[in-house]
Amino acid sequence: MADENDEYVYDEATGEWRPAAEVAASTDRLVVRDAAGNALADGDSVTLIKDLKVKGTSQTLKQGTVIKSIRLTDNVEEIDCRTEGIKGLVLRTEFVRKR
Repeated sequence: MADENDEYVYDEATGEWRPAAEVAASTDRLVVRDAAGNALADGDSVTLIKDLKVKGTSQTLKQGTVIKSIRLTDNVEEIDCRTEGIKGLVLRTEFVRKR
């Protein structure tokens, strides 16, 4: 039961005012999934399933390239990673498969 001193936050998904702790707990459950539907976590290795041209460079990442130690972002459709020669690379999860 909620205490009268609890902070409340408007939850746009449900259209209700809910305790802030409850809303924070529900947002932590977002699961990032690869193209095959496998759950991804920080530090996982992934393989590219498609050739990708990297914006801002003349480099193309080839299908089958292994990328190690990914980091999850706030967006469930993107992961942060680095490869040889490219640092600060952001990939869409639809183009990767967990190893």
